[in-house]
Amino acid sequence: MVSKRLSGEAGHRRKFMAIVDDTPECSRAVRYAGRRAKNSNGGLVLCYVIPEHDVQQWIGVQEFMRAEAREEAEAIVNKAAEAARESIGVEPEIVIREGDRSDEINAVVEDDRDIAILVLAAGAAKDGPGPLVSLLAGRGKAFTIPVTVLPDGLDDADIDALC
Repeated sequence: MVSKRLSGEAGHRRKFMAIVDDTPECSRAVRYAGRRAKNSNGGLVLCYVIPEHDVQQWIGVQEFMRAEAREEAEAIVNKAAEAARESIGVEPEIVIREGDRSDEINAVVEDDRDIAILVLAAGAAKDGPGPLVSLLAGRGKAFTIPVTVLPDGLDDADIDALC
């Protein structure tokens, strides 16, 4: 169960969270969440979850892999943040976590009680709508707040019109 959302109380504002990764649909989720945040005087949170690694044999190798994964995460999320700043005019909050994707997304939501809506975008791949949308569809209770899933095929003009 998720803690009570504070976004409706004085001194708080509703935040939209988009999950950032290296999938093509990620940019659409960021754009939609950013536009909704801007149009509702809310906030934008960009979250990247680094998957857990099972390498435990050599600590030096494991630390190197973690540092490399962190660098890649920072580069990807900073690119998404720059796009939000330039095309939408919002300053996003950046959150980078490491662990199980679903668990970490829920932990970010629990930690920031102003986050009220999670935004995902479905992909166009033949093997499915993308890892996060598949996760959501495969489990009845994957996330603890409402989720907006953008269908494949929306371009920037479509997204802007919806927001």
